[in-house]
Amino acid sequence: MDMPHQRDSWRRVLEEAGCGRDVIKHCDAVCDLALAYLVPGIMDRDLLIAGAMLHDIGRSRTHGLFHAQAGASYCREIGLSEEIARIVECHLGAGLTADECTILRLLPIDCIPRTPEEKAVASADNLVSGTRVTGIEERLMHAVFLPRKIRRRFFRLWTEMELFRDCGGGNGRAGLE
Repeated sequence: MDMPHQRDSWRRVLEEAGCGRDVIKHCDAVCDLALAYLVPGIMDRDLLIAGAMLHDIGRSRTHGLFHAQAGASYCREIGLSEEIARIVECHLGAGLTADECTILRLLPIDCIPRTPEEKAVASADNLVSGTRVTGIEERLMHAVFLPRKIRRRFFRLWTEMELFRDCGGGNGRAGLE
């Protein structure tokens, strides 16, 4: 069960970093959806919660694309695990290759989500606008300006996460605050 004090501790980290109330509410909503993808034995529940709650911690420094890399850097600075930092670093869209990061004037780091927790948080973030859960159709409509390969990556990530939900995910929703 998702213990309230666990989320409270991550909310305090977000507050201490300087994140506003709307960012914290968004992180809670992303965490709720990410937990719908939880498959015990495949994903680490505590890591999933930490990564989902902290995925936008970089918004305390910038609201631009760099917030993911800034947030990962901040997580490392305060001594959080590399696994949490990577979830934060890889949550943009369906991830970015090092080359795509370079084109976007970000640090040339491979930011493609690879672990189940990284994928769950990236996918959940794609489907949460503010605190409202949207559908993949709406998300892809907003991504129409992106290159086809990026849109395909979005869809593949969503499809994979829906399979997680279908094969036992959703167990994580029990006991949500």
